[in-house]
Amino acid sequence: MSLLVLKYSVIMAQIILVMAMGCAIFRIFRGPRAQDRVLGFDTLYVNAMLLLLTYGIRSGSTLYFEAAIAMSLLGFVGTVALAKFLLRGEVIE
Repeated sequence: MSLLVLKYSVIMAQIILVMAMGCAIFRIFRGPRAQDRVLGFDTLYVNAMLLLLTYGIRSGSTLYFEAAIAMSLLGFVGTVALAKFLLRGEVIE
């Protein structure tokens, strides 16, 4: 019974994450300011990382968890670089 509940919960989480990624893509393309686009990018990579984690739970492979850690680190660095560029106009001082 609990495996069945876990299976359907993961599937529902994946569907909701895909819908959230669609909203983030809409914000990236439609955002009136650059800050909105950066926020959409940040939301998109977090949702993609969570989707990867739920796929890892569903398949039982640890490779997806390691890929999600790498994705989160690279996404965070990218968001910080974009925010610094928008704030100061340069990334490296």
